[in-house]
Amino acid sequence: MPSLKYYFKKARKEGFAIGQFNVSNLETLRAVILAAQNLKSPVIIGTSERESQFLGMRQAVSLVKTFRKETGLPIFLNLDHGRSFRYIKKAIDLGYDTCHFDGSKLKLRENIKITKKAVKYARKRDILIEGEVGFVSGSSTLFTKIPKLNKEDFTDPLKAKNFIRQTQVDRLAVNVGTLHGMSSSGRNPRVNLKLLKAIKKAVGNFLLVLHGGSGVSEKDIREAIKLGVVKVNVNTELRVAYSNTLRKVLRGNPKEMVPYKYMPKVIKAIEKVVERKIKLFKSNNKI
Repeated sequence: MPSLKYYFKKARKEGFAIGQFNVSNLETLRAVILAAQNLKSPVIIGTSERESQFLGMRQAVSLVKTFRKETGLPIFLNLDHGRSFRYIKKAIDLGYDTCHFDGSKLKLRENIKITKKAVKYARKRDILIEGEVGFVSGSSTLFTKIPKLNKEDFTDPLKAKNFIRQTQVDRLAVNVGTLHGMSSSGRNPRVNLKLLKAIKKAVGNFLLVLHGGSGVSEKDIREAIKLGVVKVNVNTELRVAYSNTLRKVLRGNPKEMVPYKYMPKVIKAIEKVVERKIKLFKSNNKI
């Protein structure tokens, strides 16, 4: 099976993005796999530190490997927002395919130092590392009022260029106005496409990542992909589909106690969200 590096190169060449869909349980994972299978799309399964602690890092690796073997799909597992070298190392040692070191809250010099260390360790094991310059605020929940964006947190194009040069990282997450989480209205702030163009100009053909993909307008997503984004992260929309559908199903039948009877509707709701995103990212039929 072709590697994740192969699919990133393919995405850059053919103008599509690979979706990273975060999971913390088997139902969400199964929904993502079903959508990828239906649309013949490569996918990245993401687990943050807390999600991986809940699901189990070893268990996440085993589940992804099992689904990959069973379906023949290019399914890859990414540690999302690893905040220490120790946790990155643990993920690599346990069998994650790729890791994201989030040093965005650190001073740039310290961010570069730890990212370099992660890259050096990962290279020996043929694992890809994602770095981050610029701090994407929020958490993967619904909020009633859109938080005020701090422009000081946005990615500086020259700092991004310097970061890539010094760390030799494989891809870079940038802040161009997105948020982790989603407004209860379903719409988040617009992507700063002007800034994204400036970053693209500074870093050339480098692989860029968009965090906070939930709630972003489809038009902005399409434009971001044209400007070099090859990976878009989605989490909150999956959580919303899961929670809202589960509440609805149980309200409709409050005496139902058998998970395998009511969970298929939850899985189907998440599957529909993932399919919509895959089509938006144009990664369908790219296997």
